[in-house]
Amino acid sequence: MAMKFEDYKQYLSPVFVKSSDLVAGDGHGLYITDVNGVEYLDMIQGIAVNVAGHTNEKIVKAIQDQAAKLIHASFNHVNYPTTLELAKRLAEVAPGEGKKKLTSLFFSNGGAEANDSAIKLAKCATGRPLIIACQGSFHGRTIGTTAVTGSNSHYREAYEPLMGGVYFTPFPQRILCPDSIDNEDLEGRADYCLWMLENLLKFLAPPQEVAAIIMEPIQGEGGYVAPHPKFLKGVREICDKHGILLIFDEIQSGFGRTGKMWASQHYDVVPDIMTTGKAIAGGLPMSCCWSTPEIMDKWNKGTHGTTFGGNPVCAAAGLAVLDLLKEEDLIKNSEVMGEYLQAQLKDMQKRHPVIADIRGIALMTAAEFCKPGTFEPDAAALQFITKYLREEEHMLTTGCGVNGNGFRFIMPLNIKKEEVDLCLKKFENAVAAYEAK
Repeated sequence: MAMKFEDYKQYLSPVFVKSSDLVAGDGHGLYITDVNGVEYLDMIQGIAVNVAGHTNEKIVKAIQDQAAKLIHASFNHVNYPTTLELAKRLAEVAPGEGKKKLTSLFFSNGGAEANDSAIKLAKCATGRPLIIACQGSFHGRTIGTTAVTGSNSHYREAYEPLMGGVYFTPFPQRILCPDSIDNEDLEGRADYCLWMLENLLKFLAPPQEVAAIIMEPIQGEGGYVAPHPKFLKGVREICDKHGILLIFDEIQSGFGRTGKMWASQHYDVVPDIMTTGKAIAGGLPMSCCWSTPEIMDKWNKGTHGTTFGGNPVCAAAGLAVLDLLKEEDLIKNSEVMGEYLQAQLKDMQKRHPVIADIRGIALMTAAEFCKPGTFEPDAAALQFITKYLREEEHMLTTGCGVNGNGFRFIMPLNIKKEEVDLCLKKFENAVAAYEAK
């Protein structure tokens, strides 16, 4: 008799909201097969984790080989060859040049941990107490990262007071800017948000007290929003002017998802601290906080640590991921397939008025649903379409956006054109079904 989720849900905390009762049996490439033998096209891929799909043979072999040698001994007490080599190879592809290159790394287990690390590092390195974050952002659900998350107040419910000394400034997406700014005026949004940041520093957050500004260069859960280059360049200038450290959260956008190794490379802006996770180890729990040796040297020794961070098995998987990115030219494929995906979606938009916007970069692309002819969010569309895709088209998807009306396309970086076409066909079937109901 096949396993049923309902027979086990009593043993799981209800705080962990489930989008379905699907019990996954195995996965390969683009597909997940449930315990009943039903196959699903997986367009979530662990939420941008599986850069080469499920159970990629190179990643699996790297994991198996290392697990047969050593699984864990604590990086605090011994050094692992795989972790040392991974640190070296990551440093080689780090953003920046010379003394500004982010070649000093601290490994942890998940994105929220990496962001907690970045906040602690910034405070320690500057001796300043305040942090500025962006509205629409998502940085995690620990006490520290919840305090700098601005995508949904629900994440903060029942947990106040959170970490103090946090201020928020708008990110240049339509919902966070005045209606007077035209939807296509990305530069106008950038100007407005830079003005708001300057006002925040002038009236509320003394710049000499601000340790860091933390932001996603492209907002993930907030809606896959890519800002005008003027915004990130302007924030960089403001940070330099006041001695504020700039933290880029590249947990979802890093490792080739945007057609470049790092999303920041699209903007020619180098942060002082960067965080990565998700794709770093191809499906195993690993994350990293990056900075310059100069900044890292200011982190008081012993004031931060980890039991499992830098795990040798995860590091072996991380090395395999780097090999795959290079050997199979996955970053270029992300760029090419992402451009094709967006072109097809924009053409589809002409046929379906519920699709109000297509945005993002490369394989970090989203569609936004609104009431036809308006920018009034249509969250019901997202709910219907994701459910229809799972139940009728056997395709797994997830949403985004501060109003719950965004649809994320999270494809593996090795996806082929015919596979993109299959995804698009299923997506359009679901959109048409919603418009017809």
